[in-house]
Amino acid sequence: MAIAIPHPLGLSHKQLFWILHLGGWLAYLGLGYLSALAYGKPGGYAMVYLATGATGAATTLGLRYLLRACRGRPPALQLAIMVLPILASSALMERAGRHLKLEFCPDCSPENTLTAFFYALSNIYVVLAWVGLYLGITYYRQSQDETRRALAARTMAHQAQLKMLRYQLNPHFLFNTLNAISTLVLDRDNANANRMVQSLSAFLRHSLDSDPMQRVTLRQEMDALTLYLDIEKVRFAERLQVETEIDEDCWRALLPSLLLQPLVENAIKYAVARQVEGGLLRIEARRDGDRLVLTVTDNGPGCLALEGDTLPAGNGVGLRNTRERLRVLYGEAGTLCARNLRHGLEVRLQLPFETSATSERGLVRTDR
Repeated sequence: MAIAIPHPLGLSHKQLFWILHLGGWLAYLGLGYLSALAYGKPGGYAMVYLATGATGAATTLGLRYLLRACRGRPPALQLAIMVLPILASSALMERAGRHLKLEFCPDCSPENTLTAFFYALSNIYVVLAWVGLYLGITYYRQSQDETRRALAARTMAHQAQLKMLRYQLNPHFLFNTLNAISTLVLDRDNANANRMVQSLSAFLRHSLDSDPMQRVTLRQEMDALTLYLDIEKVRFAERLQVETEIDEDCWRALLPSLLLQPLVENAIKYAVARQVEGGLLRIEARRDGDRLVLTVTDNGPGCLALEGDTLPAGNGVGLRNTRERLRVLYGEAGTLCARNLRHGLEVRLQLPFETSATSERGLVRTDR
């Protein structure tokens, strides 16, 4: 897939070339004219530089097409191909200005072939300077394009990775919910089965409409989480107790969409579902300086496989995916830590505290 890289100044490469090409030769004309005046030449002497500069501008256009044709060839071969055209360009420039120069300096006519040869080389430094600048700018532009392409490709890869991590969770959740609906149907609990289907439809509609790359406010995230909890409350009824404690300042904080859902799903699966009496799920959000701290806590049996900061294998898909999403989006600024409590498990997320205002001012990480 091709990636279009716009020029930082909004100019196409062709426009930029013509601006530099014509500007350079106009500068040559102006400097030559001022130099002539400094040496006491009459004003009409500017015609010499006008003829020389116009010829140089035309011949270097030919050199440009030749350089483009040689692009990609070995440097030694390029040098061998360009030697004669560069000499010819210098000779044509000298030839174009010679007749006008003789009107002001009759003694400036070459006396022999050797003198004429050296006269022909008098403008070679100008042509070499043009070739050097053209090659330098071309290679610099190519280097910048490659850098921008690499950054664009890395951004696309991060986006694809984030979408994979988000969508990987949906089949797992959908499988559990459909199993629960099937159980309700077999138990002839049609009212709750219908209620769960409607709740599932609302949650999936929200999930599919939300972009994994989009960040939402904590209030929007909690609204989405409520759709999910409505489904689980049909399954567990009074066995599922949910408490929330959100600092007022945190409602406007931005975070990746559906970040908390897999953590809540894990807590329900391993804490609430495994206890006959059910369990308590607590969701907290607070601000700690420039950090947003989110905590999901349950009062279940905890996780015996949890060792320090190492997440459990096998059953820790939701935790690992959430940690990976934070890493891709925030680098070292986004962390997930899980620890066993005396009764239950605590999962704590920390990420930069950002709102739509701070994000627009460019406070979001750009080296992701």
